[in-house]
Amino acid sequence: MSKQIAIIIGSKSDLSTIKETTNILDEFKMSYDLKILSAHRTPDELSGYVKQLSKTDVKVVIAAAGGAAALSGVVASHTDLPVIGIPIETKSLKGIDSLLSTVQMPPGIPVATVAIGAQGAKNAALLAIRILALNNPGLKKALMRYKEKTRKNIISLNRKKSWKREF
Repeated sequence: MSKQIAIIIGSKSDLSTIKETTNILDEFKMSYDLKILSAHRTPDELSGYVKQLSKTDVKVVIAAAGGAAALSGVVASHTDLPVIGIPIETKSLKGIDSLLSTVQMPPGIPVATVAIGAQGAKNAALLAIRILALNNPGLKKALMRYKEKTRKNIISLNRKKSWKREF
């Protein structure tokens, strides 16, 4: 199976957050390429990797970084592929620094930015899948099944318990 999604994280410490992304992609049986490349510490390697993506089957890039979080913007500056940025939660500012760095892109360098941390990591995978499902009927059906399963899980909560006792 060809890899249609590239995932780039800024450091090894981002692996725990990106696991939420890969879990969703694995559930959909989506293959992906995962690299650890820093916008600041490995700029040449990052640029080289991103520039060659247009010669592959990759259609969407997910980039996750914390702190200064320049990664997704740098990636977007080197490709015309859609880039989804995941702000990683930081100790000092709880990821607000990452969020602001990821979302504040200049005109011409778009980055779709999701929520900070694990919640955003899950949504980044689902957004990438939605993008790919535009041209893949089988993937679109899988996405609809996933949404229905999620809906049924919520509905089943109301059958199991009276929530009035929780208040």
